[in-house]
Amino acid sequence: MLTVTECEDPVTGEGDTRLRAVVELAQAMAATHTLRDSARAAAQGVRQALGGSFAAISKWERELGQLRVLVNAGELAPGEREFPDGETYPVHEFPEIVGFLHEQWAGGGEPNAWVEVAEGVPPAEGRYNHQRVAALRRRGRGCCVVAPIVLHGRAWGELYVARRAGEPVFRRADADFATVLAAVTAAGIAQTERLAEARRLAFTDALTGLANRRAVDMRLDEALELHRAEGVVVSLVVCDLNGLKRVNDSRGHAVGDRLLERFGSVLSLCGAMLPGTLAARLGGDEFCLLAVGPPSDEVVKVAGELCYRAGELDLGEGVAVGVASTGDPIGAVRSARRLFRLADAAQYRAKAAKSGEPVVAGRHGGADDPVVRLADSPEPPPGPERRRFRR
Repeated sequence: MLTVTECEDPVTGEGDTRLRAVVELAQAMAATHTLRDSARAAAQGVRQALGGSFAAISKWERELGQLRVLVNAGELAPGEREFPDGETYPVHEFPEIVGFLHEQWAGGGEPNAWVEVAEGVPPAEGRYNHQRVAALRRRGRGCCVVAPIVLHGRAWGELYVARRAGEPVFRRADADFATVLAAVTAAGIAQTERLAEARRLAFTDALTGLANRRAVDMRLDEALELHRAEGVVVSLVVCDLNGLKRVNDSRGHAVGDRLLERFGSVLSLCGAMLPGTLAARLGGDEFCLLAVGPPSDEVVKVAGELCYRAGELDLGEGVAVGVASTGDPIGAVRSARRLFRLADAAQYRAKAAKSGEPVVAGRHGGADDPVVRLADSPEPPPGPERRRFRR
């Protein structure tokens, strides 16, 4: 890979300026935490480093055979958006991208960048691609430099920087510098992907793919802050999957795991009926839905659907469901602990009664509701079937 020093122009002495640009690009990408922000930092950084009027970062979606534009930066032409929803280009229109399929650097070669111009003949080692040239002309741009972004020895996407029509055409030294910027971009994206994977593992239940208890606690704290500030309705649906122990004992834990996975899918499906709802496995045979915004009646309706669908599973014995919502008369909810205790108490009532419907805290007498009184008692009631409420 070329170094910044090798990209220095012997006439203009641009080495120091380009070194600063590389450092600034690396620092900007290191400060990001999502692919969206990482791509934006990269596009802004490479545009400034190469003196372009426009830059874009695209990802190669191999399974779909297309380049998807993640971000556009700088001067946008009509129809261009900073974060486009569906700006994609089939890779068969770009022979240089298709060439990546053959892993052209596997034998020790290096990815290289190239220059294309809207009018005239490309500079030495430039390329001519009809689609790119047509796009340059259509958008009032005079030239562009394109460099592949390579992760783990494979093409991940591309870096694209353009200048206005009439401005100096990119030189070979610019293309060489673009390969350095592409390598820095690749390192930043790799870091972002590692962080995303670490967050996924930290907040995801490995068996079902749902959120885990840590994710619920974090989201619930945020939701209750919103409730206190703006009165947003926060609802918690706690589920206890019936019959898991029997399945484990009689048919083995592999079958029990399959029951947990299947119920997790049902929970996810029902949660999707309430926009923005978090579906989670709390541990063992306990699951929950955390809804922020929808009225409590809508949450209860979905909880009923969950009971019905769980009862249709050929494994297990249905589910006991308890609901606690700030939209019902349950008194002030100042902590996540109280909302959890209310939902737990409602779920216990449903389990004790072998109810095929959800039990909802506060709907039978408000503060005098047996569920509310049970949840607010100093200690959970004794008995071998009763779980200790969350503290």
